[in-house]
Amino acid sequence: MCIRRAERSGSPVGRSRGVAFKVLGVNGSKREGSKGAVALEIVLAACRLRGAETKLLDLRALELPMFRPDRPADSGAAREVTAHAAWADALVLSSPDYHGSMSGAMKNFLDYNWEEFAGKLFGHLCTSHEKGLTVMEHMRTVVRQCYGWSLPYGVSFHGESDFDERGVLHNTEVVQRLEMLARDLVVYGPVIRSQFLRDLAGDDPDTFAAAYRR
Repeated sequence: MCIRRAERSGSPVGRSRGVAFKVLGVNGSKREGSKGAVALEIVLAACRLRGAETKLLDLRALELPMFRPDRPADSGAAREVTAHAAWADALVLSSPDYHGSMSGAMKNFLDYNWEEFAGKLFGHLCTSHEKGLTVMEHMRTVVRQCYGWSLPYGVSFHGESDFDERGVLHNTEVVQRLEMLARDLVVYGPVIRSQFLRDLAGDDPDTFAAAYRR
């Protein structure tokens, strides 16, 4: 399974009117034993402790065809990724650093979505031998073009120095930053999402949400 659902638990910070705030983690690495997937699990676990419901979309386990704008997205994998992007109230994107940018798998996932990202908050992670700044900035650019919001910081980590031989993240400073990202995602995310939904349901023309009204 490329999607794993986690039970809700912990304090109700991520809840709104009794409904759990939904966070989707997307792993953009095709590598077996992906360090980005490990970091994502830490973020999603911290989100659950704050009351959110989470899913992990592992692109390594999903044969997503290359996006073709002149063809309908009629494959099962294509429908799956758009359905889960639409399900989410917020997303965490994790990509390795490939030539200073995101992986092809991550870019392909992003290409399949547009309206599904509007009015949602994003967090960004990067596996990098440097700081991954350009990688995360490229992901932020895509999110911004789709009228999504990004946290003003991201978290990068080094696959060799920050993880032990078993693949466990032992750098406590990185773990702390991942947990901080989870906290900020489920605290600020519902504010942005709820306002977007109110704007969507309203009739005020002076908001970008008006373009998404049916």
